[in-house]
Amino acid sequence: MDLNSASSIVLQVLTQATSQDTVVLKPAEEQLKQWETQPGFYSVLLNIFTNHTLDVNVRWLAVLYFKNGIDRYWRRVAPHALSEEEKSTLRAGLIANFNEPINQIATQISVLIAKVARLDCPRQWPELIPTLVESVKIQDDLRQHRALLTFYHVTKTLASKRLAADRKLFYDLASGIYSFTCSLWNHHTDTFLQQICTKDETAMSNSLERTLLSLKVLRKLTVHGFVEPHRNVEVMGFLHAVFERLKQFLECSKSIEADHVCRDRLEKTIILFTKVLLDFLDQHPFSFTPLIQRSLEFAVSYVFTEAGKGVVFERFIVQCMNLIKMIVKNYAYKPSKNVEDSSPETLEAHKIKVSFFTYPTLTEICRRLVTQYFLLTEEELTMWEEDPEGFTVEETGGDSWKYSIRPCTEVLFIDIFHEYNQTLTPVLLEMVHTLQGPTNMDDTQALLIKDAVYNAVGLAAYELFDSVDFDQWFRNQLLAELQITHNRYKPIRRRVIWLIGQWISVKFKSDLRPMLYEAICNLLQDQDLVVRIETATTLKLTVDDFEFRTDQFLPYLESMFTLLFQLLQEVRECDTKMQVLHVLSCVIERVNMQIRPYVGCLVQYLPLLWKQSEEHNMLRCAILTTLIHLVQGLGADSKNLYPFLLPVIQLSTDVSQPPHVYLLEDGLELWLVTLENSPCLTPELLRIFQNMSALLELSSENLRTCFKIINGYLFLSPSEFLQVYAVELCKSFCEVLKDINMDGQVQVLKVVENVLKVNPLLGPEMFQPLLPSVFQGIINGERYPVVMSTYLGVIGRVLLQNKSFFSLLLNQMACESGQEPHQLLGHMIEMWVDRMDNITQPERRKLSALALLSLLPSDNSIIQDKFCGIINISVEGLHDVMTEDTETRTFKDCMLMSLSEEPKVTEEEEPPTEQDKRKKMLALKDPVHSVSLQQFVYEKLKAQQELLGEQGFQALMETVDTEIVTQLQDFLQGF
Repeated sequence: MDLNSASSIVLQVLTQATSQDTVVLKPAEEQLKQWETQPGFYSVLLNIFTNHTLDVNVRWLAVLYFKNGIDRYWRRVAPHALSEEEKSTLRAGLIANFNEPINQIATQISVLIAKVARLDCPRQWPELIPTLVESVKIQDDLRQHRALLTFYHVTKTLASKRLAADRKLFYDLASGIYSFTCSLWNHHTDTFLQQICTKDETAMSNSLERTLLSLKVLRKLTVHGFVEPHRNVEVMGFLHAVFERLKQFLECSKSIEADHVCRDRLEKTIILFTKVLLDFLDQHPFSFTPLIQRSLEFAVSYVFTEAGKGVVFERFIVQCMNLIKMIVKNYAYKPSKNVEDSSPETLEAHKIKVSFFTYPTLTEICRRLVTQYFLLTEEELTMWEEDPEGFTVEETGGDSWKYSIRPCTEVLFIDIFHEYNQTLTPVLLEMVHTLQGPTNMDDTQALLIKDAVYNAVGLAAYELFDSVDFDQWFRNQLLAELQITHNRYKPIRRRVIWLIGQWISVKFKSDLRPMLYEAICNLLQDQDLVVRIETATTLKLTVDDFEFRTDQFLPYLESMFTLLFQLLQEVRECDTKMQVLHVLSCVIERVNMQIRPYVGCLVQYLPLLWKQSEEHNMLRCAILTTLIHLVQGLGADSKNLYPFLLPVIQLSTDVSQPPHVYLLEDGLELWLVTLENSPCLTPELLRIFQNMSALLELSSENLRTCFKIINGYLFLSPSEFLQVYAVELCKSFCEVLKDINMDGQVQVLKVVENVLKVNPLLGPEMFQPLLPSVFQGIINGERYPVVMSTYLGVIGRVLLQNKSFFSLLLNQMACESGQEPHQLLGHMIEMWVDRMDNITQPERRKLSALALLSLLPSDNSIIQDKFCGIINISVEGLHDVMTEDTETRTFKDCMLMSLSEEPKVTEEEEPPTEQDKRKKMLALKDPVHSVSLQQFVYEKLKAQQELLGEQGFQALMETVDTEIVTQLQDFLQGF
C-alpha cells in the first residue's frame, strides 16, 4: 500500500466507517477488514491518528484498528505478519512526539505502545524506555503527561509477563529506572503539596495527576521488579516514605472540600498508597516484615482511635482494615505447632504481631468494631423505613453492600476473633452481660448497641461454642425479646431471629425446636417486612440443618407455608421474591409428600409470577427450583401442573431461545423429575423431546442429565417413545460418539442397554447402526475396563434376548472382516471369558453367564471348544448371586425378584417415585431378575447332555478344571 496515494482513500473509508447509516458503514468495515493484511496499512493509520487536524472520531477509529492489528499481525509467526521494516518504522513513529491533545485517544495510544512493548521491548525496541525517561523530564505539560501516561502503561504491561526470561528482563529494567522513578514521584508529590497553599485548582489537578501516574509506575516496579526487595535500600525507603506521604495527603484532605475538582483524585491517590502496601504484603510477606509494626500502628491509629476523626473516608477505612486483616491472617507469619520447625523469618514476624496485639489493643479494636462500625447508620435506618426490601437486599449482599464498610468490618472481626479468641471471648461476653433484659424503647442508641453486640455473637458463633450456653440464653432472654412487638424494638426482633439462625447449626437443642417454630410463626406475622423476611431466612437455615425432624415441624407446616406464601405475594423486588421462593422450596423439599394439602395457592400463583418475571431470569431459576421440589412432593399428582409445567420445561430447554443460557440446567432437572413422577406419557410431554437433539449436539456438562431424561422416557412408555424418536435418537448418538470422552461413551451405551431391556425384540433393530462398533470393540479387546464392561452388557442383552438379530449381526461382522461367523463367535467368547473381570456390576456378571449359557445346547465345534470358558463364567456368576440358607443348606439366587416384595420405607427415606415403580415392573420381566441362574445352568447342561449323549457330554466336562466342576456340583445339589 503506497503511503501517499493510500492515505486519502483510507481516510475516506474510515470517515464512512464512523457513519451511523449502516448502508455506508457496512461496506466501509468490509474494506477496512480487507486492508488489515496489506503492507503499509498500519503506517497509513499511524499518519491518520497522529494528524490532529482530522476529525476526532476518525482518529479514534484509526487507533482502534491499529491496536487490533497489533494483536493479530505483530508477532513474527502470525499469518500475514507485518514486515520487520514496517514494524521498525511504526515503533519510531509511535514515540516520535507525545503531544496527543485528546485524553481518550492519548490513553489508547499509550495502551497500543504497551502492547508493542510486550512483544518487542527491550530486544527489538531498546530505545523505548530511554525515550520515555527523557520525555517525562520535558517541561511542556502536555508532552510530560502523555509520556508519563505511556510510561505507566508500558510498565504495567511488562510487569504482567510471567515467563522466567521475561521476569529477568523486568528485574533488570526495574533496577535501572527505580531511582529515577522515585525522584520523579517525589518531585510531583512535593509540587502538589506546595500548590495546595496557592489554591490554583488547575495546577493542583495537573500535579496530582502526575503524582498518581508516577505512583502507579512505582507500584508495579516495587511489587514485581525485585526478587528480594527488602535488600534494596531505595525500595524500602520508598515504602517507609509511603506512610509519611499518606499522612500528608490525609491532612490535605481536610482542606479540600468534597466537591473540589481535586477531591476525587486525591482520594484515589490515598487509596493507591494503601494498594502499594497491600500488594507488597501479598507478593513479598517476608520482605514486608520490617513494615508490619508501622503498618499496624498506622492502620489502627486511623481506624480505631480519634486520630482518624474528620480525616478518613470509607474506602480508606476499608483498605486499612484489609491491611490489618492480611497481617493477622498471613500464613507466612504463623509459626508451626512445633516452633522449631518454623523459619526465623516467620518467628520474627510473629514476634512483632504478638508485641503489637496486646490485651488493651485487642480490647479496643473489638469494642470499636462492635460499638462503632457495627452500628446501623442513620442512612440504613432511613432505608429500612422507606425501602425495606432494598434494605434487606443490601444487608444480604447486594452490589453496593460488597463495596461498603460493613462487610469489611465483619470479616475483620471474624478473623481477629478467630486468631485471638481466648483474649476476646471474655470481652464480648462482658458486653453481652451488660445487655441482659429488655432495652428501653426510647433509647435508640442502646437498641443499636444491642443489635451490634448480638451481631458480633452471631458472627463468632463457632468460636463461642464452649463459652455460651445458647439454649439457656434462648429460653431465658432471646425468646422474650422476640415477643416484644413495639415498632421501635424491631431492630432487636430482626437481629435475634438472625442470631438464632447463626447458632442453629452450632449449638441448639432439638427439643427447643417447637418453641422456635412457634416464635417463627409469630414473627412471620410481624408488622415489619424486614423482620418477616429475616425470619424466613432463619426458617430456611432451620429446616436445612441436619438435626431437623419432620415430626416436630409438621404441626406448624400449614401455618408457616400459608404465611410464607403471603410474604411471597407481598414482596415486590425480584431479589426478595427469589429469597422467599428458596425458603418455600427448602420447606417443600424437607417435608416432601406431606406438603400436598397446602400447595394449592402456590400452584395457582406460580404461573402469574413466571409471566411477571419474563425479564428476570434469576427469578425464573428460583421458580424452576421451586417447581422441582413441588413435583417431587406431589408425585403422580404433579400431572395436574402440566398445563403450566410443560411449557416452562419447553422454554427452559430450547437452545434456540435466549433464556436457555440461564434456565437450562434447572430446566433439565425439572424435566427429569417430571418424568420420574409422571403416571403416564401425555402427547405434550412426548412433544418436548423435540428439544433433545439440539441439547445432545451441545455436548455440555448437562449431557448426563440428558441421558437420564432419555432413560426416563424409555421407562415411562418405551413403545410410544421409540416409535416416534428412535431414528432421530440413534442418529444423535452416532454423532455424539464421534466426539465424546470415555464417560460420555459409557453413558450413551447405558441408554442403548436400557433400550434393549425395555424392547428386546425391536430395540436391536432400531439402534442397529451403533451395534457393529460395540461388537468390534469386544473383538479388539477394548482397553478401558468400564467401556468393555458396557460393551459386554449391550451384546449380552442381544445374545440372550434376541438370538435371530444376534445371528444377523454376527454374519454382518463376519462378512465385513472376511471371517467365518463361527470363527468370529469363538473369538468373541474367548475375549468375553478373558475380560470377565472387567465387569464389576453383579447384574452384568449374571447377564454374561446367562448370555453365554444361551449358546447351549450346541453341537458347534467352536462353541464346544469354548465350553470350558462358558462353564467358568457360569460358576463365577453362581458365586456372585447365590446365597446359602444356613438352616436348609440350600442355595438361592439373590437377584430374583417377585411382585410381592415391597421394600419398607422408613420415615427418613423418600417414598418410591412412579419411575421407581416402573423400573421394578421392568425388572420383573428382565431375565437377570426373573430367571434363576442355578436353574438355567442345570437346564442348559441337561440339554447339552441329551444332545451329545452321556459319553460325549462327559468328554466335554473333562475339559473343565476339576475344582470348577466340584463347585458346580455343589451349586446344583438337589437338581
